[in-house]
Amino acid sequence: MIEHRPYLSLGAIRRGCVDTRQHFSVDESGRDDHTQLGALQVWNDVEFAPHSNLGLHAHRDVEIVTWVRSGAITYEDDAGNRARLVANSLHVMSAGAAIHHAERNEENLSARQFQIWLRPRTLAGTPRCSTRVCSLGCREGRFVTLASGDPADVRAGALAIHADARVRIATLREGTVMQHVLPMPGSAYLVADHGRLDVGPIRLARRDGIAIRGERWLMLRALDDTDVVIVELLR
Repeated sequence: MIEHRPYLSLGAIRRGCVDTRQHFSVDESGRDDHTQLGALQVWNDVEFAPHSNLGLHAHRDVEIVTWVRSGAITYEDDAGNRARLVANSLHVMSAGAAIHHAERNEENLSARQFQIWLRPRTLAGTPRCSTRVCSLGCREGRFVTLASGDPADVRAGALAIHADARVRIATLREGTVMQHVLPMPGSAYLVADHGRLDVGPIRLARRDGIAIRGERWLMLRALDDTDVVIVELLR
């Protein structure tokens, strides 16, 4: 089963000059029918205006994967970690027992990111974070695993997450057709970032998402150049 979640139908939050669209309902925000999918709890499409920020705030018992799509975000936490994350950067944070962090756009241009929250396998772990870059060239025409809870993926270069999921990205050029096989149990969530994409009979506009349950494979056809980001559930 494939459920289309158009961008314009998503729940919306505005905090100061930070705009968020929610692919999943969270607490009392977002659409009630946009339910969570296995370990995948949150997928937020976030846009920071120039010189805007999400000030210091706490998380616990969650794996947070952030993919910076444009601009740059400065990350800082109370464990002493600080990083400037430019476009095509990935940041993974295990909140563990507790961590406080802040995200700021210190630039003169807007910044966009996907922020994905995953339920960890175990609670009250040690907080940690890591970063990597995945350039356009390394993912063109194929899926690259950015972060994963599968040790084989980590050995191959993915950042480790303590969750039963993997986060992948591909850049597809206009006209590209690809069959993508899903791991069992065949559940995933996919977003077309900046171009139109057909997934089987469903046409996604830019920034639309689809929730996938019980499918063995997907047939993708890019109608424009686009990045495709997918979270695959591993159990």
